[in-house]
Amino acid sequence: MIKRIVLTLSFLSFVSAISFGIERQPNSVYHARRVALSQETKSGAVLLFAPTEEGEALYGFRQDSSFYYLTGWMEPGAALLLVPAGTKLSPDSKPADYTEILFLPGHNQIREKYTGPKLGAENPDAAKITGFDHVATLDDLRNELVRLLPAGVLPGPPGTVYTDSGEQGASTPSTRGLDWLRRANAFGRTRFEDVNPLITSLRMVKDDGEMAFIRKAVSASMAAHMAAARAMKPGTNERNIAALMQYEFENRGCERPAYAPIVGSGANSTVLHYGANSRQIESGDVVVMDVAGEFSMYAADITRTLPANGHFSTRQREIYDIVLGAQQAAEKAFQNGKSVMTGMGPDSLFRAAYEYMNSHGKDQHGQPLGQYFVHGLGHGVGLDVHDPTHYSQRLKPGMVITLEPGIYIPEEKLGVRIEDMYWVDPNGMLVKLTADLPSTAEQVEQAMKSSR
Repeated sequence: MIKRIVLTLSFLSFVSAISFGIERQPNSVYHARRVALSQETKSGAVLLFAPTEEGEALYGFRQDSSFYYLTGWMEPGAALLLVPAGTKLSPDSKPADYTEILFLPGHNQIREKYTGPKLGAENPDAAKITGFDHVATLDDLRNELVRLLPAGVLPGPPGTVYTDSGEQGASTPSTRGLDWLRRANAFGRTRFEDVNPLITSLRMVKDDGEMAFIRKAVSASMAAHMAAARAMKPGTNERNIAALMQYEFENRGCERPAYAPIVGSGANSTVLHYGANSRQIESGDVVVMDVAGEFSMYAADITRTLPANGHFSTRQREIYDIVLGAQQAAEKAFQNGKSVMTGMGPDSLFRAAYEYMNSHGKDQHGQPLGQYFVHGLGHGVGLDVHDPTHYSQRLKPGMVITLEPGIYIPEEKLGVRIEDMYWVDPNGMLVKLTADLPSTAEQVEQAMKSSR
């Protein structure tokens, strides 16, 4: 018996390590998010599926961001069912209590030899480990849906299930799971709604725990940019810089890049999402480095533009200063609860940056530079580097965004982007999370000079 207890405890420790190998918040935080979401569905149930391990040998498994946001669960193949308090399971029934169930897939001993043991619903501590009120096997999902979802019996309205229906018909883990359940006749008169707008509203406002992870991602990524500034010199390959930066932020605790690294020199600096990272950097180039890491599932997003030889030319510095000035114009225009990221309205931060560019400097044909600002000013950042965001909403406390103006002039083989991360603090102040990273042309050149 003692040996069995020891083995059980060892297995639990191993499962906990592989499930929660990254820093995470207490189970109570994820539980509170589930309750908050259920209160927004107006008696509609929530059904979501985690992705499977397909392709893990090439890319490694990463949990779906919204599934993780609601569960804190890192393992593949699970499903989540929420039934809000007050839901009537049939037209003449009493309102039900709030119900949440995490469904875990059954064990596949062959696959687990490749990817490690997984927690199963049969484990007596499964609820405690996951923080869910109830844990069941995925095989029970069909029967639980029949038992818990509103029956939709005529003449009552059909029951509503909120799920990830995919943008423009795209396949998602949840759409594939729903196909399986439809074949199993799991639903009666059911109307499906997209849950993503509701989850987006929750994810846009970061709590203290999320901010702690974002700050760690930012800190590690800033260190990577400083290492790149010290290593930058003509003759270096773009890939060398990308590899160095990934080493630096992963060496500081990041588990992966937050997105595919972009290191573009010369003409490549004008390609917004250049990804080959294969050119030899030449003297006289500017190098756009859009590179950052992900810490405990939370992303950073930082871009700096460096002169390859350590010194901006007169023209490069002119364009650099205009891009920086556009960013500073957006910073100054910010007003808590009033500013928006996009559009050309009076409260738009994009408009502030665009108008600054158009009123400072010209191209080689004497035309304003606004035409070379060909992307948005910024976006939300969180569990995804482009975190889901309702861009029509006013910026308010708890939001994390980027401001990333850029000017790209292919004719001059000259691209400059400066991207920093910002947080709207509880007092409604715009806080620059990347303030410790060199930003002005003088600071950039000084950082590069220190290594020469």
